[in-house]
Amino acid sequence: MPTFDYECGACNHSFELFQSFGEKVKRTCPECKKRKLVRLIGTGGGFIFKGSGFYQTDYRSSEYKRRESEDKKPPKSSDSNSEKKSPEKKKEDTSDGGAK
Repeated sequence: MPTFDYECGACNHSFELFQSFGEKVKRTCPECKKRKLVRLIGTGGGFIFKGSGFYQTDYRSSEYKRRESEDKKPPKSSDSNSEKKSPEKKKEDTSDGGAK
């Protein structure tokens, strides 16, 4: 629930009120009891939209981020170990090439 700023036009009393969006706007000043109270529009706090459709990539769980970082690492395979072994020597061609 957001916090709204109110200010009285009669006595200039200002205060913050914690209320939901569905509640009616207050009109009577708690100080002078006149109906000159107005709700001020300001920047307020930031909103975090959670759920499907809003900023899905911004609020990922730590488990998702861990798996994503593992996917970015090069895969370890047993083929890379076989390449490190000494290369096979090529057999020299000792045939005459068919000439006699």
